[in-house]
Amino acid sequence: MARTVDPQPIAPAAPEEFGLVQVWWGTGKGKTTAALGMGMRAAGHGYRVHVLQFMKAGTGTVEDTRGEYNAIAALPGMSYENAGHYGWHGMLDGSDDEAHQARAEAALARARDLLEASTRADLTEPLALDGPPEDGLHMLVLDEVLYAANRGLIAEEEVQGLVDGKPADLELVLTGGHERPEYATDVADLVTNVDKEVHPMEAGQGARKGTEF
Repeated sequence: MARTVDPQPIAPAAPEEFGLVQVWWGTGKGKTTAALGMGMRAAGHGYRVHVLQFMKAGTGTVEDTRGEYNAIAALPGMSYENAGHYGWHGMLDGSDDEAHQARAEAALARARDLLEASTRADLTEPLALDGPPEDGLHMLVLDEVLYAANRGLIAEEEVQGLVDGKPADLELVLTGGHERPEYATDVADLVTNVDKEVHPMEAGQGARKGTEF
């Protein structure tokens, strides 16, 4: 018989075994979804989580306020920011490629700052759930960073530099890209290829509210 476990209050806590590098890439849907779900799980244990999106700032067919933004805002210990440029790089949607690159480079600088701030923090101790990400993080999700590198918006070596510069106790999650990111998989502890078999968009289905945004 199915059972429901009573929820416990979310209180600040520190993870005992964080510190790995994760890579989520592939042609299939679900890379960002998986990372967000894992971030939600970590936040549910009282760990401090931040999501920094390098792309996906919005398009004419996707609402600016996505479901995950509302959910993150309601969840203690989890925060996000989107540094992407409106539109999608290389999709002939009228967006400027140089602006995409400038936004991606700004996200890269922001990621460096967050890693440096977490290096100064004691990640073996609980962090304030409502504190700014500059006070330290237990998990940092760099969403679409691999896509930005694969498209040449940022250098692959810069992504490697983020891995090299992360504090030992911070869980670093890198997502994005349809091409295998050898520059990241070579240094990752977990690599997941989210492979596509069938996708409804190939049959003309657009992004759906509640599943894609």
